[in-house]
Amino acid sequence: MANPLTRRLAVVLSGVLLVGALAAAASVGRPLAAPTHAARALQADLSTPLRANRLARAVVTFRGGPITTASGETVDVRVSDSLPPETATPEGWAEFLAGVTHGPELAQLRAHIVSFSEVEEICGSRALGCYGRDELVAPGELVDDISPEEVVRHEYGHHIAYHRLNAPWSAIDWGPKRWASEANVCARASRREAFPGDQGSNYALNPGEAWAETYRLMDERKAGITTATWPIISSSFYPNEVALQAAEQDVLQPWTAVSTRLFSRVFGKKSAKVWWIRLSTPLDGAFRISATVPNGGTYDVALVGANRRTVAQRAEWIGQRVKRLESAVCGQRALFVRVIQKGALGRVRISVTTP
Repeated sequence: MANPLTRRLAVVLSGVLLVGALAAAASVGRPLAAPTHAARALQADLSTPLRANRLARAVVTFRGGPITTASGETVDVRVSDSLPPETATPEGWAEFLAGVTHGPELAQLRAHIVSFSEVEEICGSRALGCYGRDELVAPGELVDDISPEEVVRHEYGHHIAYHRLNAPWSAIDWGPKRWASEANVCARASRREAFPGDQGSNYALNPGEAWAETYRLMDERKAGITTATWPIISSSFYPNEVALQAAEQDVLQPWTAVSTRLFSRVFGKKSAKVWWIRLSTPLDGAFRISATVPNGGTYDVALVGANRRTVAQRAEWIGQRVKRLESAVCGQRALFVRVIQKGALGRVRISVTTP
């Protein structure tokens, strides 16, 4: 059984920076579907649409299928018949995939390991690999100094993102929740310093691709590879140790849902008229405040910045006694709810929903 090589990885093809991607592939004996994203050298025209008719005609025969690995997991790997069996086997690639940092999404994957010329035919000119909807296409051979393992790790990063949540955004474009929050994707996107989903001229600032490269780097380091490079994505996305830890958490302990906290206070004649509730907001995403006030109360309920001066948004009436505010955490790691007593005294209940 030929085991995939574990070697220092680089992402330079004939001196040209490469870009990774996503695409759809298909099962044994059928034409592979048109990719949703494709990776190619920066010298290529990134704005040119992929030729779906050429991709639809691509027919590759494979050996392999669902394989039970040494860990007991089943991994679906198809290796092109054009690759020599002494250098690329379905069993070897199944063991490699079972060994990368992964969660239950591995069981949903179908990996197609093909020749470089077949990658170009399926994914696009000068593409190194592609991924889409549980289908991964990658070369089973060295392309100049680029190892196939590096391409597979990058594309598997996209597979992880496809099976992760980052509401209200798409994890495939923004990256999974914890890493995207640590990388400050929301705030950067609002300042047009990041471009989620951009496979064209802003590829290097596409957080979906930055996530895939971060995953690759994280998994390589876990495998003992500490000399890998970062040539295809903006250095502003290069992960520090905290970002690498967030990426690993996104794989092994993915974020699944918002959380709700309840607060209550009675406003009396001698109590302070202003109530401050400090909120820690380590994750970006949808944010909601609901306030129930006493009958006859006209309380002011607002979301205030960490400086306790900047009012970000005020809650509005949605019922006789209920006010609501809906917003998003976007880079703020601490916020305050400010409640100012107006009108009738009594109990105020605050519900805060955060990512």
